[in-house]
Amino acid sequence: MVFAVGVVLFALGIALSIALHEAGHMWVAQATGMKVRRYFIGFGPKIFSFRRGETEYGLKALPLGGFCDIAGMTALDELAPDEEDRAMYKKSTWKRLFVMSGGIGMNFLLGLVLVYVLAVGWGLPDLNRPTHAEVGSVGCVATTQGPAPDFALAPCTGTGPAQEAGIRAGDVITAVGGKETPTFADVAAATRPLSGAVDFTIERDGIEQTVVVPVQQVQRWVQEEGASQPHETTVGAVGIAAPPVVVEHSAVSAVPASFGFTGDMFVMTAERLVQMPSKAVDLWHAVTGGERDPETPISVYGASVIGGQIAEQGIWEAFVLLLASLNFFLGMFNMLPLLPLDGGHMAVTLYERIRDWFRRRRGLPRGGPVDYMKLLPVTYVVIVIGGAYMLLTLTADIVNPIKLFQ
Repeated sequence: MVFAVGVVLFALGIALSIALHEAGHMWVAQATGMKVRRYFIGFGPKIFSFRRGETEYGLKALPLGGFCDIAGMTALDELAPDEEDRAMYKKSTWKRLFVMSGGIGMNFLLGLVLVYVLAVGWGLPDLNRPTHAEVGSVGCVATTQGPAPDFALAPCTGTGPAQEAGIRAGDVITAVGGKETPTFADVAAATRPLSGAVDFTIERDGIEQTVVVPVQQVQRWVQEEGASQPHETTVGAVGIAAPPVVVEHSAVSAVPASFGFTGDMFVMTAERLVQMPSKAVDLWHAVTGGERDPETPISVYGASVIGGQIAEQGIWEAFVLLLASLNFFLGMFNMLPLLPLDGGHMAVTLYERIRDWFRRRRGLPRGGPVDYMKLLPVTYVVIVIGGAYMLLTLTADIVNPIKLFQ
């Protein structure tokens, strides 16, 4: 039941993101004196609509997107007599660019708001968290751990073995008992079977040194690789913890932190966009029976299913983060200079501006609007390739979905 609710909620989140994207175009167009004929969510048969002023608002049967019909988006658009002076393609360059970027900006703004909600409600993941075995903190060792579902550690006081041996926060543990430990998880795995005095190799301020740590035996619940449930056992522990995965914020400190986190998300999203063409092979491999790479793109359906999985586990902070990530992706994807995307229309507008600048320097009048008929073949190619990629992604999400929780 919770899974189904999560799927529906995430699908509604996607629908709202698309609705606000189109609303961004509409509001800017209206503010800059253009005529918006229609604003609809969905495609296909009309469910209902109403008119307010000169704009018709409505909902269509297929929730696969939405559209904002602005009079004269291109010179191919037929105009009514009262639309001639308000046609979009006749407006100044900055107004046209402003309208085209309105939807993109709305996705970025919505993503930023969701990140702020995440920061205040749960804290922000540390995307720059070190991948090596850096010590985040040192302290005492709890001798026992409670059972599921909390697995709470018993209270303890004083110093722990690592702290007594001289290990400090910020040290990087490079080996335990002579075994190399590239990550903090490797340190934990190497320490569990040990007891008594053990050599820990650490790096501090670029200098490597070895300290002897008296590993303490404690009771813990451990889940072995491949096991379905954790089991109670005795393991070695030294009283160290990795740097925090999540950084908590107040309502005030969350403002700059949200902008910084959003910047990091932009970089990650750009990297994934660049990788998308190469991921087609991995998607085909998943469709034809191979193992699904969790780093492959997902469709709207796949994202909704993952949203349901996250909701079922009660990890609502991950739900919010996934929806924010989707908005950043939608905004950045629409910036690509390809028709029929917003970035394609922006590229055409900039081309006309640059062309007219050169014409003025040569003493020539402004040129006419770009002939979109000549661009249609390229547009169709983009639509066909993009549609095929979306179909491949959807097929992979149906026959070989990504499963976050086994």
